[in-house]
Amino acid sequence: MEQVNRIAEQAEETRLLRDNMSRVKNIIMVMSGKGGVGKSTVAVNLALGLAKMGKSTGILDIDIHGPNVPKMLGVDDQQLFSSDEKRIIPLESSPNLKVVSLALAGYEPERPIIWRGPIKMNVIKQFLKDVEWGELDYLVIDTPPGTGDEPLSICQLLPDMAGTIIVTTPQEVANLDAMKSVSFARELKVPIIGIIENMSGFVCPNCGSVSDIFGKGGGKAIAERFKENFLGELPLDPRIMQGGDSGRGFISDSEGPAGQAMTAIIEKIIAGVDTKSA
Repeated sequence: MEQVNRIAEQAEETRLLRDNMSRVKNIIMVMSGKGGVGKSTVAVNLALGLAKMGKSTGILDIDIHGPNVPKMLGVDDQQLFSSDEKRIIPLESSPNLKVVSLALAGYEPERPIIWRGPIKMNVIKQFLKDVEWGELDYLVIDTPPGTGDEPLSICQLLPDMAGTIIVTTPQEVANLDAMKSVSFARELKVPIIGIIENMSGFVCPNCGSVSDIFGKGGGKAIAERFKENFLGELPLDPRIMQGGDSGRGFISDSEGPAGQAMTAIIEKIIAGVDTKSA
């Protein structure tokens, strides 16, 4: 009897989660094969760019052990709160943009989160089931690097998401891991919206010229090898780091090479997602 009740509870939990997420038109998971490729920077600027284009957007940070999205959006000094119905109310970091992260749950920034997989799975379920996201055009989900518990949980809980974006850099070591992300998505039958090559060239802050200090073309080569969509290249610009550290996104608000590249990438994502949804 106890097992029957547990199965019924899980079924009801799944129903509530799917019902809540049904109010989101397009769910996009941003992932990378390894750390340090600027995945969170891409996710944040994607969400900012969508919001500035008038799209009702949310960003969910499920990097349990290193949640940096609130810092990049300048809301890391705030906390989430719940409604009278015990629903989690997301923060509105800017017009058209809502954000949820474990970093907004009152933990000290220096305190490590030492949790095993089942606990992380329950937290992710709560973020999807109990957050009052409302009607959204896009929900961008920033995952930790790799193909572990967090991205796996999202794929299992949200089988109908629009798809995933894979972020890599020109270096061969990053591309080796990016290939694993492509295979991960394919094995789980998650659509791949496309691949982005970040840090593709260095933008000189003095003259504006671009130098390929990390090489070039790795992301495009992966896309061609696996016959996936290549969304574009984002140059390395010192102002990107400054924007993230100061809590004011940069790429999607810039008229320089990085801003132009990000805008073009967002337009491709919107066109691709709308085509699949049609």
